[in-house]
Amino acid sequence: MIIGRNPVIEALKNGRDMEKILVGRGAEGSIAKIIAMAREQGVTIYQSDKAALDRLAAGRPHQGVIAVASAYAYGELSDIYEKAAARGEEPFVVILDNLEDPHNLGAIMRTCECSGAHGVIIPKRHACGLTEVVAKASAGAVEYVPCVRVTNIGQTIDGLKKDGFWIAACDMGGSLYYEQDLSGKLAIVIGSEGAGISRLVKEKCDFTVSMPMVGKINSLNASNAAAVLMYEVRRQRDGR
Repeated sequence: MIIGRNPVIEALKNGRDMEKILVGRGAEGSIAKIIAMAREQGVTIYQSDKAALDRLAAGRPHQGVIAVASAYAYGELSDIYEKAAARGEEPFVVILDNLEDPHNLGAIMRTCECSGAHGVIIPKRHACGLTEVVAKASAGAVEYVPCVRVTNIGQTIDGLKKDGFWIAACDMGGSLYYEQDLSGKLAIVIGSEGAGISRLVKEKCDFTVSMPMVGKINSLNASNAAAVLMYEVRRQRDGR
């Protein structure tokens, strides 16, 4: 956490990756400058009451503002492409649509590293970022798997399509995942824990892959579903 007005302003000036900024309700003065800088950089701002800020600051003077900085640096799409090129492989990306559970994000990044996926794409808003909890759940994979944070998932998918990617949605009502061709440049989209993939994002996908569900529960945990698909991509790429 970055606590206090001047420390937060300096962190914003230096382009520090941030998950969010909490500002006190009714706070004035340089808070307006902080809000303007944060919006310009796409940092999410939350209004918070004084008691909550006091708790987070644990006795330190917060002056009505606390920023939560990212535990690790985010990557760029070029990092994903370079990683694929270095391995002599077609790029394979996992897109997470508003995934909020840090344990799921960490587990997915761990599977990315183990299965050979080249990177993860997440949105800036309404999603978990690279926190210490994510780092722990990833078992160190955050050090090796590029995580790219984007403003708009839909626009990012459009850009990937222009680069020759096929986009696969993981959702109900699609073809069985092991019967679908998952070769070539590929991005798989995994939805949030509760709502799944948003309608606008799903409409941009080229096809949908599903898993057979024979029990009384009709869905898998997001990280489990991602793991199944990543290893199917691995199997097909290995020609097994």
